Amino acid sequence: MLLSRIAEELCVPFFGNDVEICSIEYNSKRVEAGALFGCIVGLVSDGHNFAKQAVDKGAVALICERPLNIDVPQLIVSDARSALAEAAACFYEHPERSMHMLAVTGTNGKTSTTYMVKSIAEAAGKKVGLIGTIVNLIGDERIDTARTTPESADLFALLRHMANEGCDLVIMEVSSHALVQDRVHGIMFDAGLFTNLTQDHLDYHKTFENYLNAKKLLFRQSKVAIINIDDPMAESMKQGLTIPILSMGIQNSADYRASGIDITTSGVTFHLHTPHGDGRINLHISGLFSVYNAMGAAALMDCCGYALKDIIAGLGQLSGVAGRLQSVNTFAHSIAVYVDYAHTPDALENVLTTVHGFAKARVIVVFGCGGDRDKAKRPIMGEIGGRHSDYAIITSDNPRTEDPMTIISEVEAGVKRTGTPYVVIENRAEAIGHALQVAKENDIIVIAGKGHENYQEINGVKHHFDDKEVVEELLSKHR
Repeated sequence: MLLSRIAEELCVPFFGNDVEICSIEYNSKRVEAGALFGCIVGLVSDGHNFAKQAVDKGAVALICERPLNIDVPQLIVSDARSALAEAAACFYEHPERSMHMLAVTGTNGKTSTTYMVKSIAEAAGKKVGLIGTIVNLIGDERIDTARTTPESADLFALLRHMANEGCDLVIMEVSSHALVQDRVHGIMFDAGLFTNLTQDHLDYHKTFENYLNAKKLLFRQSKVAIINIDDPMAESMKQGLTIPILSMGIQNSADYRASGIDITTSGVTFHLHTPHGDGRINLHISGLFSVYNAMGAAALMDCCGYALKDIIAGLGQLSGVAGRLQSVNTFAHSIAVYVDYAHTPDALENVLTTVHGFAKARVIVVFGCGGDRDKAKRPIMGEIGGRHSDYAIITSDNPRTEDPMTIISEVEAGVKRTGTPYVVIENRAEAIGHALQVAKENDIIVIAGKGHENYQEINGVKHHFDDKEVVEELLSKHR
């Protein structure tokens, strides 16, 4: 594609001769011959400082926010991030326009909701693209992901791949970081869903109001807003919206409601009420939060015209989501073990409350907090872990570049306030082993914080570590 075509779409002039663009790139290390390089200004580095390196590697043109003394054509823009997204959308010939585009944002529930949407669409015979935290999917094809929402150049390349593979629908997790950083700029979603908002990512957003406003950005590029009316932030999310708003809820009157809820160890059943009919839902994922996720998925698919029978069938055939209240094989031991990605106060409270609902004996929790992230939530997490368990084991999560014991001490301060018996074991494998050793008949162990992750990041280095694997390995030795 010629640079002039991209410049025309961006409505900016360019300086220099017209050139053929073969790829769009923002990472100078990945630049190949014929690339258009976007000089993104990030939190840590400024892409303008890597423009010369990109050109030396083969970049033939630049998107930049100021003229650079480099002899290649340059598109001078006021915001390189949004311009990069527009350039990528143009280069990949707007794949988002050929598929239903759905988005989920919120502190918790995004991943599970996207998998529910995928299951519903597949029950209707459609091919689905899924973009999210665990992995990106094109039907059954798995594509590793480095972040919840890819950078715009990577995202539009992925969407083009999905369109070429015949996807009818794309369901995306959209993070607050992605919205602020214009990673999904240029996409008009058929519907956007807000699940909930609780404390997280304040290391980045600084204030809860900023965090809320970041999430709200999704509805600037959605045709319909679907909002969890039971969430305390619902009214704030609705304020000022000019697009149609649909609500979902249990406690309050809503367009999509659930009643007759029955939660068991194996899942949850409930009656779903929608504007287009009612039906009984049988989910193989336990917890009240799963009901909210299912309602959100149903609302998204209803907006796209999917039949209620396919919604019921799709939700019923989903067996579970990796790392979301995932049961671990205990090889006939008389205990139960679950791993869960809960790494926010609300998520930890939800999973522990759910487990307490069907526990016959003690609930033992193994948890910590990640490093280089929102420090304010650590004592809150500690207090929730203590208050909703019978025995707490505080351990290391992903300390990243922080001292693990510093993080643990901040979590410990919250646990102490509850009076719940607890122990500190920094080594996560040893902490899991201790939980298995002290567990008695009918006890339930919840290992929280990492869920689907198969690594532990220590001093900036990722080491292979999988909670589920550790449990199974330890228990297999004592069969």
